[in-house]
Amino acid sequence: MARRNRDDDLLLEEDELTAAFLGDDSGVPVEGDRAQQSPTPADDEWDAEENVPGQLAVDVYETREKLIVKARTAGVNKNDLDVSISDNQLTIRGTLTSGNEEGVENYFLQECYWGEFSRTIALPVPVKEEEIEAVLKDGVLTISFGKVQQDTVKKIQVL
Repeated sequence: MARRNRDDDLLLEEDELTAAFLGDDSGVPVEGDRAQQSPTPADDEWDAEENVPGQLAVDVYETREKLIVKARTAGVNKNDLDVSISDNQLTIRGTLTSGNEEGVENYFLQECYWGEFSRTIALPVPVKEEEIEAVLKDGVLTISFGKVQQDTVKKIQVL
């Protein structure tokens, strides 16, 4: 609950301040919090299936001779992965299945993403498309590219 100080400035209690700053997702409006006064969707609206694939988180880094892309793909079978390169863009697609869930009547908490995922990355350096290796080990997909070495600087004559 909000309270006023001696100068009649509106102050928020600690819980309200935290909720206002971090965004309380309880759906209960906090007094004085304009963001929480908008209506929130009903629970069954959140359950609607969307045809938007999940996005895969990746790490991209380089060594002296290679460009490396790593993606956490725990639970994905290598037969359910599609890795391709075109025009210096890497695309990783796959499907993450949750297994057999027959008889489930109600979820109490569902935070894991299950379904299709996709990620396309513009590679930051030129790579040798004939020198690519993709390995899936311990739930991590590692894709290594040989980098195109640009050892010499070419002088361009201005006309």
